[in-house]
Amino acid sequence: MIETMDGFDRLPDSLILLIFNSISDIKALIRCRSVSKRFNSLVPQTESLSLKVDCVISPESDSDSLFTLFKSLLKSIHDLFKPDPKPTARNQTQNSPARILSQFDRIRDLQIELPAGDLKLEKGAVIKWRAEFGKSLRSCVILGFRRVANPGGNIADEEIDFTGGLKTRVVWAISALIAASARHYLLNDVVKEHREMERLVLVDREGEGTVAMEKGGLRECRDAARGGEWEEDGGRTVVPCVRMRMRHEQRVQLKDGVWMEGVTLVVVRPCSGGGDGEDAELALGAFGSGIYGEAVQDVPSLGLETREQGRRVSEDEYGRLTASQR
Repeated sequence: MIETMDGFDRLPDSLILLIFNSISDIKALIRCRSVSKRFNSLVPQTESLSLKVDCVISPESDSDSLFTLFKSLLKSIHDLFKPDPKPTARNQTQNSPARILSQFDRIRDLQIELPAGDLKLEKGAVIKWRAEFGKSLRSCVILGFRRVANPGGNIADEEIDFTGGLKTRVVWAISALIAASARHYLLNDVVKEHREMERLVLVDREGEGTVAMEKGGLRECRDAARGGEWEEDGGRTVVPCVRMRMRHEQRVQLKDGVWMEGVTLVVVRPCSGGGDGEDAELALGAFGSGIYGEAVQDVPSLGLETREQGRRVSEDEYGRLTASQR
């Protein structure tokens, strides 16, 4: 009697792992483990993974939702730069990203997708942001606008209130920073436990914001965690003193004739680093080649003189700005 051989038995492990890396979806890969003993042993070796989180689960077992956290932080935004000296215990919940990812041994490239964005904006407002982190914030690029009008649509000619609009845009930027620091905090355990990881990206299903960490930033995080230097406060990573460069255009017309109104571009970096050229380069590379990248290109260079440019944001100034919004 001639025994038939399963087709997969003829494939080398390296080719099967290449297939698993192409699948990347963690839920699908976990199901693959039940197919055979061989698959069960190979799935944990997958290096490129994508995890879609159904609900946001903080490592803090007693924490509230992210929305509640953001709401409370906005009432005292100056605390963004003043860590609470009292440490908080950290516990992994059963369905936290760190717990799920513990089934994989060789993660090098990881993308985690949250179910929704974090910001609660007024109707018609849109914000896109991208933050780069090491152990703390390295840069954050924020693009905001109020509405989009299709070709042929009516564009009102009235002027937008500059002073009121400026306050709103500053609050947008602060809100994005809080969201970014909270997301970075969620990655603490993941970064510490997977030492071979070279790239980590945290996004949301709505495409609102992205937290990215490359190889150097991941190494910096691990070193900080090992030395007890990872500063955290109330379910978020503490943001250092930053400077904010902001440009605003009342209207921007894209190549296909679409109009964006009230377009604001903000680059946030630690006070200690970066020049005009680096800020412009960050802004141009933050959102790719789609309509948001096109909008960034149409906003005047961050290196030009404007009354909104080059502001250093201190704790007292943050307190005054947010107090005026109450």
